[in-house]
Amino acid sequence: MNRSEVKEIVDAVFIDEFEKEAAELKEDADLFEDLELDSLDGIDLVVALEKAVKAKTGKDFKIDEDKAKELKTVGSIYDIIEKSV
Repeated sequence: MNRSEVKEIVDAVFIDEFEKEAAELKEDADLFEDLELDSLDGIDLVVALEKAVKAKTGKDFKIDEDKAKELKTVGSIYDIIEKSV
């Protein structure tokens, strides 16, 4: 899966699940400061991303706890998914 496909999946999760605008979804946007997510949103985000990637690829996809802790920006999400899929 290339960066463009990953970006499409991740951005759709933010727009559909968290009601964010596409313009807010810059690679350096901080999940908690810029996008105003809280810790519960962080958990929901990981679950939504896992489901979205599975729906797109047809394969089970999990973000382990250590990788989830590394998710600080939108770009970090793109990186982890791109490397994992």
